Amino acid sequence: MGRDEGTQDTDWDGGPEDGGRSDTHRPGGPPGPHPQDTRPDPRSSPRAALTWLGTTDHSTVQFLREIVVSLLIVVAVGFILFAISGVWPPLVAVESDSMEPHLQKGDLVLVMDENRFEPAFAVGDTGVVTAAAGAENDYHRFGGPGDVIVYRPSGSAAATPIIHRAHLYVEADENWYDRADPDVIDASSCADLAACPAPHAGFITKGDNRVTNDYYDQTRGISTVVEPEWVKGRAVVRIPWVGWIRLVASDLTLPGLSATLFAGGTIGIGPGSQLA
Repeated sequence: MGRDEGTQDTDWDGGPEDGGRSDTHRPGGPPGPHPQDTRPDPRSSPRAALTWLGTTDHSTVQFLREIVVSLLIVVAVGFILFAISGVWPPLVAVESDSMEPHLQKGDLVLVMDENRFEPAFAVGDTGVVTAAAGAENDYHRFGGPGDVIVYRPSGSAAATPIIHRAHLYVEADENWYDRADPDVIDASSCADLAACPAPHAGFITKGDNRVTNDYYDQTRGISTVVEPEWVKGRAVVRIPWVGWIRLVASDLTLPGLSATLFAGGTIGIGPGSQLA
């Protein structure tokens, strides 16, 4: 049968029953919807927008998505470490070298609440083992006897915390001259020794570096006798070099960016530290 005159031509590939396309396409016109395109329209609903953000291959969205996922991982790890350690921030970066060779500048240190997993020979209810008790009980941390503690010097909340080894525990008004290591004091009696007699009960502390820290913190005015309440925790794990990320970040002054985004702080360890 012939085609009626005046009938408009169409580009027809046949219907589904004869294997052709089911959409009509005019030459020069836009193609019809692709039958396999199931991606949601982000403008249709908030749920569709979230689905689109999570599945799109748009380069900018992919980049932002990876940043958000990375930040969420950092936050999750931080909270897991907090749950384990009981201290916030659970990670601190070493700023100086007064604990060398056992702790070095740029190390990242995991800090544990001093009363968690405390040994039976810790001092009273402080949770801290002094170097003297550690030597007697074969208890060593970071290459030396006793605990390495993080504390607020003289109890100041504004000062950068210090990480040093707890050497002695003294009672209030105690003459601790005879218990001190004669190699690290320059005094002939308690009267010539700073913080002796002890103004209150607490710890006598010292850095491990034998070259730069051949003295007790209390004899050089770094801190008075450290009260147990000033102790923020015990150092338990050292991660070499990773703390440099935190130290560099603490110097950033970009608008809207704070170094507190990192799950860590900085700790000074004696004279010459870069105090915050």
